[in-house]
Amino acid sequence: SDGNHPGGCLARKAAPRVVAIGDGPLPEAAPREAVRAEAPAPLLAPPRTTQCTQRWQPSVQPSGSASPRSLSAAFRADGASTSSPRAVLEDVTTRKETSAAESTPAPQEEDIFSLRFPGKYVAEESEEGLTDYSDMPEHLKERNRILTPWPVCRLELKKSFGYTDAQLDAFEQLSDEDLQRAYEMMLICRDFENECAGAYMQGKIRGFMHLDNGQETIPALLADQLTKNDIKYSFYRDHTHAIASGVDPGAIMAELYGKDGGTCRGTGGSMHVYDKPTHFQGGWALVAEQLAYAVGAARSIMMDKKLGYPGKLAFRNKMNKSEDKDDRICVVFVGEGGAQNGRMAECLNAAAKEDLPLLFVVIDNGRAINTFTQDVAANQAVYRMGEHYGVPGTLVDGQNLTDVLKVGRAVMHHVRTKGPAILQVHTFRFNGHSPADPEHERNRKPEKRWARAEADPIKIFEASAEFTRGVGEEAAAACKERAAAVVQAALDFADASPDPPPSLAAELEYPDPVTTDYAAREPVGGLAEAAELTERVVPAAALATVRERIATLQQQAVESGLSIGDAVNLAILEEMLRDPTTTIHAEDLQAGSSYNIPAGTQQAFSTVRACDEIIDEGHFIGKALGEAMNNYRPIVELMNANFGIYGIAELSSAGNTYATTGGQFKMPMTVIGAGGTAPNQSLGAEHSQPFHAYIMGIPGLKICTAARPEAAYGLAKSMIRDNGPGVLLLPVKMMKIKGAPMSTDFFLPLHKATYLAKASDERVEANKAVTVLTYLHGVKEAQDAVAQVGSGYGVDLIELTSLKPLDMDTIRESLARTHRLIILDESTRSGGVGATISARVGEEAFDLLDQPVRRLCMEDAPVPYSTAIEKMVVKRCSDLVEAIKDVVR
Repeated sequence: SDGNHPGGCLARKAAPRVVAIGDGPLPEAAPREAVRAEAPAPLLAPPRTTQCTQRWQPSVQPSGSASPRSLSAAFRADGASTSSPRAVLEDVTTRKETSAAESTPAPQEEDIFSLRFPGKYVAEESEEGLTDYSDMPEHLKERNRILTPWPVCRLELKKSFGYTDAQLDAFEQLSDEDLQRAYEMMLICRDFENECAGAYMQGKIRGFMHLDNGQETIPALLADQLTKNDIKYSFYRDHTHAIASGVDPGAIMAELYGKDGGTCRGTGGSMHVYDKPTHFQGGWALVAEQLAYAVGAARSIMMDKKLGYPGKLAFRNKMNKSEDKDDRICVVFVGEGGAQNGRMAECLNAAAKEDLPLLFVVIDNGRAINTFTQDVAANQAVYRMGEHYGVPGTLVDGQNLTDVLKVGRAVMHHVRTKGPAILQVHTFRFNGHSPADPEHERNRKPEKRWARAEADPIKIFEASAEFTRGVGEEAAAACKERAAAVVQAALDFADASPDPPPSLAAELEYPDPVTTDYAAREPVGGLAEAAELTERVVPAAALATVRERIATLQQQAVESGLSIGDAVNLAILEEMLRDPTTTIHAEDLQAGSSYNIPAGTQQAFSTVRACDEIIDEGHFIGKALGEAMNNYRPIVELMNANFGIYGIAELSSAGNTYATTGGQFKMPMTVIGAGGTAPNQSLGAEHSQPFHAYIMGIPGLKICTAARPEAAYGLAKSMIRDNGPGVLLLPVKMMKIKGAPMSTDFFLPLHKATYLAKASDERVEANKAVTVLTYLHGVKEAQDAVAQVGSGYGVDLIELTSLKPLDMDTIRESLARTHRLIILDESTRSGGVGATISARVGEEAFDLLDQPVRRLCMEDAPVPYSTAIEKMVVKRCSDLVEAIKDVVR
């Protein structure tokens, strides 16, 4: 039940009548200030005579308005006031109730564009003293419904979006069929969510669940305007968005039940609905994370058009044969609370910079979880956030179906034909954040009760003239019957679906098995198609230049060797030239970043495939994730691996996505960064953090390290071709040191450690051998230590070129010879890489040890700048020499 009628959408009360306020237009001779001060407000809260109305406010203080003192207490926004709340209330009580269309005069354009978002009413001080409205419900003093009459919206769309009257006339046309389809979609969504609430109480749905009751006009708009090929990114309140996008309701319900027939085979649940055929790409649980992913998805649409649809031959052929151009868009949903996250500004900037076909749908229900958003946000006019970037936006009353459809059509047409836009939908959510939340926040429960009675979009539509004209009782009954049948079928399917097999979790750990032959993996569509697209898109001069650079690096590698930075640069250039779906994101990319890793990529492949990025790693890791979900193969270069701390949330989601989507979406994304902690590094704590240890616990990531150019080259080549997310970490203090001559065009496995030295059989037989595991800067320190201890000690020196998965086979093989283990670890004693390895050895190879594992790790203290005290924190060659001599006695 939705709280009002146990029969759900099949039994409805009459909708409340809406009263518009105003006494008609002023004479033409009235000065502009007077018009702004006295003209009827175009956006008003409806109704009850005891309620405070809410309206948009002028951006300048009109003549004759309240005193500056009263502005601090009165109904206000941006320091301005309109006619007093008392006058508004008196007008409501004395005015004959009519429809908004009958009583609201046509607004004047000059009145509209000084308007602001509804403010917060407390009280007003008049000549008689402070006016007391204490009998007014508290929640209505803070937030009420707004009205957005179509004549007002037309003016705003003309001004902000540049539409003509003829275009707006077209958007205004709603056929009977349009209205019936929208009405039926609202009914399906309401019934579906009501049944979810019941199933949750029965224990069929577990964990967190977030319902969408009261916001059904939004899925109605989606069903009206989106196509199967449009890309959709939702957040944790995603059920109805998925239904409206064409995802099978039965598969959605089965996913909520945790069944194998679910959209993600039961791996995602309520907050993570994905469906590859309809391009419904989440369901994301971390607030606002989906914004950057949607930017990457919108980039994929842009890249498809500019690059000739690499790897998408069937879609390209369809576009070539069709008279219709590719007008796909990406839609991303975010709450008005989530829009306060800094990601919103970053993504508006990114969308504007490349004119991406990206629509930001801001679902404004006034609550950031359950907190009043206005309590924590100075700016609730999210639709205006894009003004600084040239991104237009508009606001619409989400309780009015026809307004949402008309305005939504106009905004989506803009995105399809011109570029990004914001649509803020002012709604009320009937349910709490989730059934698991106690909802102790002030006024939340009274607000819900009021909204169910007075702001139900279904009941409001049923009481409208549009419903009478376009739907009628007979068609409405048919819509209700079909909606009930759809939801019942979904329940039946979910109940009948079997549980997923227990083995599924292990099967979904990585997209590619460890036996993958990366040398044999061709670009999607084959090498010939890839080469043809590259030749056609990349200018001949740029192609010649990049081929010359590749040839020079290859020759240098064989003759004299490369630095680690140049070795990785060679691997990247080779892969980007070979596969047009390979992209790269980095800071200072044009200049080659700090270590030449992305050098020459933008000069060869343009800003379409080689993106200079703002200084926020989380942002461009997120963009890369969105590209990877849409058939591209992005590389992210971190100028310093420690900066990746900004992107741990995005890395976590990258690691989870393949499993969480039930194997639907692979994640071919490679993150490369120089970092670690070298002795005498003198970089201080923030640049000396064990980022590799921080991300070891993220499922689904492959994490490799390389302290030699040949390892860096071979691992980078393999990781770029792998279909899962990988992180390749490099030693920051060794990036420019040239290595020994090496071959090229080879691949290294992503799951194996590497022997750098082996103890002689003589030392092993004399029981004078030890296994040393290390990585990054520890490799050079260990090689120096082996040279110093001399021939009296045997050392199996193993570079951990794969931290995850950990190569226990190689470790066991060495311990079977030496029976001793030292770990020279570039992470902390608590929670470090060495701690994990030591635990694994204790669990899986304890019988091979003659003594406890010796860990030489960073102490649990920030790495100091001063060398004198840094020695106490960061272990080095001298510590390892002493440890070898101590354990081999």
